[in-house]
Amino acid sequence: MPGGHQAYRGGPISTEPRINERIRVNEVRLVGPNGEQVGIVAIGDALRLAQEADLDLVEVAPMARPPVCKLMDYGKFKYETAQKARESRKNQVNTVIKEMKLRPKIDPHDYETKKGHVVRFLKQGDKVKITIMFRGREQSRPELGYRLLQRLAADVEELGFVESSPKQDGRNMIMVLGPTKKKADARAEKAADRARRDDPVAPAPAETPPTTSTEAPPAAPAPSTEAPAAEQPA
Repeated sequence: MPGGHQAYRGGPISTEPRINERIRVNEVRLVGPNGEQVGIVAIGDALRLAQEADLDLVEVAPMARPPVCKLMDYGKFKYETAQKARESRKNQVNTVIKEMKLRPKIDPHDYETKKGHVVRFLKQGDKVKITIMFRGREQSRPELGYRLLQRLAADVEELGFVESSPKQDGRNMIMVLGPTKKKADARAEKAADRARRDDPVAPAPAETPPTTSTEAPPAAPAPSTEAPAAEQPA
């Protein structure tokens, strides 16, 4: 650009650490593959040690003076780091905010229905944004919305707490309820309940009553009617 500074249009800045010959300093503080402190060595000696150990020289603290480098298998290190990041994302629980809208003069049946939805959301471990919508002259009666929000918070106090107190936002009044149970715990309980339903405990077998025999007991032997033999004289 004539008469001015030309804007830099280079590629994206790399977040990868410098390794091996890309480390352009005179000396480094070297750390061994098992975390042992080798000390400050010339860059040539550090590269030679890495080559002899069939490892990479990786700059782990570039802002230190001198920079700290470690001997490691960089390919394996990148793979394990990516695996840990993937597992972390898999186990991460995203916070979900549900919304429930009410009118300040809601009838009892509709209130119970809306409250049931709020209870379900809180049991799932989700936050709930409660919005009271005012129309016309209702805007001059904000206390109606405030009392309704207080009533709802009291009705679900065992499952949630007031995370954000009621506040006026234009024609609406907003309150946020947070679950007392973490989402991960709610999911674990739900999975346990499903497992119990899928694998019910088999009932214990009923005891078999003892069988009674209908056969008559064996008859006792009849007494003998024969007279005993007389003794012969000697």
